[in-house]
Amino acid sequence: MDILELEGFLPYRLYRLADAVSREFSKVYKDRHGLTRPEWRTLSGLGQRGTMTATELGEQSAMHKTKVSRAVAELERRRWLMRTADENDRRVEHLTLSKTGLAAYREMVPLAKAFERELLAKFGVDERAAIMSGMAALEMALEGK
Repeated sequence: MDILELEGFLPYRLYRLADAVSREFSKVYKDRHGLTRPEWRTLSGLGQRGTMTATELGEQSAMHKTKVSRAVAELERRRWLMRTADENDRRVEHLTLSKTGLAAYREMVPLAKAFERELLAKFGVDERAAIMSGMAALEMALEGK
């Protein structure tokens, strides 16, 4: 019988690595604002793009619609997010950050960038280039399917 060694299986390794990095970074926004990962992804998506629908947020962040829905509800409860019904389709809502939400996002941006800098500083120049190049190649290969 052929056995799959998960520890060497690329999809498993990538998942574990992404989860570990995400968990480590989550300490920053959880300690600062008590946010969950989906709430952070929603906040950062809207902070970056300005206005999005829940569907767009799900696609951008690779989150299931129920996670997006819960994150949107929580950010709205905090008054960090506002919903506006679409003029042409009442089933669609446009989501934007409130002044308070935008202030929280702007406070988090330098912390996120510092986290990334500190993480990448653990590697040499060639290793950083290899990481970025390898990720870009994987993304391109998967986009081309």
